[in-house]
Amino acid sequence: MLRNAVQSFLAVPRAPHPPRRVWRDWALVAVLLPTAVLEGVLREDVPWRPVAIVLAAGSILALLWRRTHPLTVPAVVFGVVTLGSVVSLVSDLPPIGLNTMVAVVLLPYSLVRWGSGREIGIGLVILLIALVTGSAADFNGLGEAIAGGVFLFFPATLGHGVRYWTTSRLQEREEMRLRERELLARELHDTVAHHVSAIAIRAQAGRVVAATDPSAAIDALMVIEAEASRTLAEMRVMVGNLREDEAASMAPPQGVADLERLVRSVGDRPRVELELTGDLADLQPAVGAAVYRIAQESITNAVRHARHATRIDVRVAGEERCVRLTVRDDGDAGASAWNSSGYGLVGMTERATLLGGTFEAGPGPDRGWTVEAVLPRSGAAR
Repeated sequence: MLRNAVQSFLAVPRAPHPPRRVWRDWALVAVLLPTAVLEGVLREDVPWRPVAIVLAAGSILALLWRRTHPLTVPAVVFGVVTLGSVVSLVSDLPPIGLNTMVAVVLLPYSLVRWGSGREIGIGLVILLIALVTGSAADFNGLGEAIAGGVFLFFPATLGHGVRYWTTSRLQEREEMRLRERELLARELHDTVAHHVSAIAIRAQAGRVVAATDPSAAIDALMVIEAEASRTLAEMRVMVGNLREDEAASMAPPQGVADLERLVRSVGDRPRVELELTGDLADLQPAVGAAVYRIAQESITNAVRHARHATRIDVRVAGEERCVRLTVRDDGDAGASAWNSSGYGLVGMTERATLLGGTFEAGPGPDRGWTVEAVLPRSGAAR
């Protein structure tokens, strides 16, 4: 069991998308580098002064690559530190180093935050060796040695916590996107099933009521029937695994025409006003379903979270090439809708993106919260 746990840990890949260098990194180096040089020049008790200055400057510059090279940078830096400690032990000279080198405690954090499982294991061994040799070279009691160990490894623990939290959030967001894709696929399946079933029925009726018997027409009807039935069967098999013990619906999904019933179901607190303008006919079923789902999610969220809201305006405008949905409430500013990392936003963004549209949500210009989705009428991907 322990062996399996170790193998699983070593098989963990690197954390995705590490930032290369941000402005904070350059600001950190801009502060620490001249500080290290000044310390090396002005301090009187610095052993091996040129070596100490070069070592501190190199360690500080190496911080710029700590995320993209989570093992290489700490291995080089702490390897050099370990070598200096060994030299001090062998030659009985004072330890080499400047106080500014305390910044290398960022390396254990980046190692655990961004490295793979194998890199973390190797890096922690290197850190432990550096800690032991450093404590031996400058030993001032067991308590100080333990405190140094806690000081060195606490950033690694912090990095593990941040990585676990971030990974959990990413997994939850991915699950939300997958659920939204599943729902969209189910709606697409139900829509196609509805139309293909109608084709199959009409083809069967055509065979029965044909007054004359032109062989070409009968053959065409037979082909329509066979192809429609085969398509329906294949789609049921293909999408069936997405369902959880749920029978396929033969009715099309809810769309723009169902928004009035949705609005009436909310009640009067807050009052929901619906405005439909422009050409909203002949929308692709997936687009109509997306408008309905996004409006439903937005209204539900506003009812739950828009503090002191008295009105929710829902406007659907059919334009030449797209349909635009806007949902706005008049709740208190900053208290209305969602946290920007909410999973409802993730799902609606995913749905709009899959249909080739855009989705935006944020505080309104005066108060409340505004949601706007723009979807192409054809539902075609960009």
